[in-house]
Amino acid sequence: MNLGNINTVIFDMDGVLINSEPFWKEVEIKIFASVGIDFVAVGGEKTVGLRIDEVVDYWYGLYPWEIKSKADVVDEIMAEMTHVILSKGKAMKGVVELLEYLKDTGFKIGLATSSYEVLLNATLKVLGLEKCFDVTNSAQNLTYGKPHPEIYIKTAFDLNTVPEKCLVIEDSLNGVIAGKAAKMKVIAVPDGTHGYDPKIALADKVCTDLIEVLSLFREEKLTK
Repeated sequence: MNLGNINTVIFDMDGVLINSEPFWKEVEIKIFASVGIDFVAVGGEKTVGLRIDEVVDYWYGLYPWEIKSKADVVDEIMAEMTHVILSKGKAMKGVVELLEYLKDTGFKIGLATSSYEVLLNATLKVLGLEKCFDVTNSAQNLTYGKPHPEIYIKTAFDLNTVPEKCLVIEDSLNGVIAGKAAKMKVIAVPDGTHGYDPKIALADKVCTDLIEVLSLFREEKLTK
């Protein structure tokens, strides 16, 4: 994989920086069960990587409920996720090493997540990464969440670069689609919580973890 023209690396958050995908699965199973949806049986992995309000809209559209409002479901999921991230959140393998390498070698570093701001801030706090990113963006207040490329296009703009010089690191198919639609190179690091989707091969390269991603940079001896 040729990374020679890359000057910017943009990270997804859940499942890339933090071990939160199992928490998302656990919380969504619990909260959707409260409105009568068996999240595993209906194929909950379809909405991995989407913004949480869009996740709720999607499943409400297929299996409408009357027990509580969609906003209440979103709020319950967010409250549980914030608690579990602050109490159990851990960095994914290779996060610190890769961020240090990118910072030391002059790359611009961005964070672009579908998660709401409260989870973005909780993640950076619990991992001690508040000062590691030049730009952080949540899709919470954007028109579209992933797989739409809006958040990646905005993050590139905020970093004063162009999409063609950006590398995205993602764990979900919806995130990979967003990065490719933004005309960026994409490395997928599948989390595995929801099984392996062969369509993840839409990425320019699939790696097992961020240590392998770091090795790619070191092999090319890239600096900016």
